[in-house]
Formats: sequence, C-alpha cells, structure tokens
Amino acid sequence: MRFLRRSTPSKVGADSSESAAPAPTDSEQSEAKRSAGKGRPTPKRREAERRRRGPAAPPPRTQREAARLAKANRPSREERRRQAEERRARMAAGDERYLMPRDRGPVKAYIRDLVDSRPHIMGLFMPLAIVVVLSLLVPVPSVQQYLSLFSLVALSTMIIEGIFLGVSITRKTRERFPDEQIGALSTGWYAFTRASQLRKLRIPKPRVQRGANP
Repeated sequence: MRFLRRSTPSKVGADSSESAAPAPTDSEQSEAKRSAGKGRPTPKRREAERRRRGPAAPPPRTQREAARLAKANRPSREERRRQAEERRARMAAGDERYLMPRDRGPVKAYIRDLVDSRPHIMGLFMPLAIVVVLSLLVPVPSVQQYLSLFSLVALSTMIIEGIFLGVSITRKTRERFPDEQIGALSTGWYAFTRASQLRKLRIPKPRVQRGANP
C-alpha cells in the first residue's frame, strides 16, 4: 500500500542536516544585513582616516621647493606676534618653560628674590650711562669735568656695592641650598646684573616687595 512505503534516504538526510544546523545569532544577522545593504564590509577607522587625509605629499627634491614648502607652512605674521607676546608674558611671570637657561631653577629664583627685596645704587647704572654720554656731548669743559668726576665716583660706588652684594648673596644662598654647588663668581655676577637693571625692566618680574625677607 502507498502509506506503508518508507521515505527516501535523500529526504531523510536533508531533514536531518537542516535540523542539525545551528540558527544564526542576532549579531550575524545584523552583520549580514549591513553587508548586503552596502555591498561591502565596514572599513576600519585607520583606513577611513587614511582615505580622508589622502596620500602623503612627496618630499621636496630641490632647495627651492623646500623653501617654498617652509614658507607655505610658516605661521602668519599675526600668529607669530601673538606667540611672541605670549612667550614674553610667560617669561615675565617666571614660567620655567619659557625662561632662559641662566634664569632657571630654584637657586636662581632665590637670588632674584634677594636682589629684589631691597633697593640698590646699582639700579642707577643705566641713568649713569646716559650721564656719561651727555658729559661727552656738552661743549663746556668745566661741565664735562664735573660730570666725569660724578660718573667716576658713582661707578666706583656701584662696584663696591656689587662686591658686597655678591658675597652676601652667595653666603645666604649656600645656607639655603647646602646640597647645591654654588660658585661665588657666577652667583655674584648674576646678582650684579640683576641689581644693575631698573626694577620695572627686570625679567622675570620681581615677585617680592621691597623690604621683604625671602
């Protein structure tokens, strides 16, 4: 009879394989839909950035091409002026990143504080230089003589004060920083050059008031 006939082996194998195959997950289905929708896999972030930037420009082959490339990459005049003003402001504020090598470090900052804590006759060094120039320009011999004598006395006084200032600051700095190697000549000269400038023109700007005890 017809209903007693067995199923064919091919149909049995197909049914068993279909039942044994695992069902696809949600992520595989979404990836398959995304690939089918775009027709290509999603590119990686590095590849996308590389395509957006484009290929790297070839290096310059001549000096003229290098100069032209440097001029094209050079910041504008306004940008350079803004950077210079910012650098001067940071230097005046005492930022270690913008100071000159001779002004860096806690030892130099302490020497500056000692110099800035009191007035000095050496602060009149620049006005004295103007007086010396005027003494050479004035056609009156008597005036030239008096101005020259005054300049000589003032300069001698500044030198004597500078010597005492260097010795005093070297001693205080060595007491404050016993582990540092502090040379008397370099410390005295640094203090002298700092004290011989007008207070308003000193860079970095003084951070202590006159009469303070740093």
